[in-house]
Amino acid sequence: MPVAAVPPHRRGPKRNTRPGGLRRAARALLVLAAAVAVGAGVLAAPAHAEPTVDEIEAQIDKEWRKLEPTIEQYNKVRSELRVNRKKAADLEKKIEPLALEAELAMNRVGSLASRYYVNGPSQEISALLLNANPDTLGEQMALLDRLAAQERRQIDEVVRVRQKYDDRKRSLDALIASQTKQQTELAAKRKQIEADVKRLEASLPKTTVKTTNCPTINGVVSEAARIAIRTACAQIGKPYVFGTTGPNTFDCSGLTQYAYKAAGIYLTHFTGAQWNEGKAISRADARPGDLVFFFSDLHHVGLYLGNNQMVHAARAGKPVNVSSITTMPLAGFRRPG
Repeated sequence: MPVAAVPPHRRGPKRNTRPGGLRRAARALLVLAAAVAVGAGVLAAPAHAEPTVDEIEAQIDKEWRKLEPTIEQYNKVRSELRVNRKKAADLEKKIEPLALEAELAMNRVGSLASRYYVNGPSQEISALLLNANPDTLGEQMALLDRLAAQERRQIDEVVRVRQKYDDRKRSLDALIASQTKQQTELAAKRKQIEADVKRLEASLPKTTVKTTNCPTINGVVSEAARIAIRTACAQIGKPYVFGTTGPNTFDCSGLTQYAYKAAGIYLTHFTGAQWNEGKAISRADARPGDLVFFFSDLHHVGLYLGNNQMVHAARAGKPVNVSSITTMPLAGFRRPG
């Protein structure tokens, strides 16, 4: 039987799935756009690269160039200050007796003046005035006048000399005060620059070893190697003596034994044994701190520093030093530990 068609106005509501689907699609698009925007932002933001070892070293050199003149200026001021303080002390010793002499002379004059004011002319002067022969009175009064003038001249001379020393002492005291202030300021400046240098050195990677006697070494992979390198480099300049292991003299295997002993690794004092006590390393994989051996019978060993350099106890008559590994037939590398 044919089914009657339902009139259009009587049909039930048509299920519409598009709005929800559109919303979900819009949300997905927004999330995708946000991710792209964030990703683009991340890509667009400049990466903060850590300074390289060479850059840190260059900054240390720059700070040191500022520090060295400060140190020398400090040394100059300190030397001048020492000299001027000695001069001031010497002047003080010279002023003391002059001050005492002037004080005694002034006391004498003051005593005479006070006595004359209280008691009138002294008995000696009174007797002279009353009993003197009129013919000699003038001469005697002139003598008294000369004596008084001489006393005044002595006092004046003492006062003048003392004034000269006092003036010079004041000038020296002012100079000393100025130099003391300058020394304090220079010491503070030096301290600040030294702190900057230490901060920069502390920022070097842990794989970098910086010592006084050896070049700055990069790519040191272990703490034991760092200790061994620092220890070996600290021995540079000490004599080669056959059969010795330090601390004042070394032979080649004695130096490498001493260096690694400081790191808690004990090697035999013999190149052949040290060859067998380390892990075999190819030349391509060699790292600073490895032992480097020479000659087919392994009769010489050094501590590798990288860049084809080593620190070693070279030979009799030649102290511990840094030299190239290319000057002798290379036998191979070993890594202790």
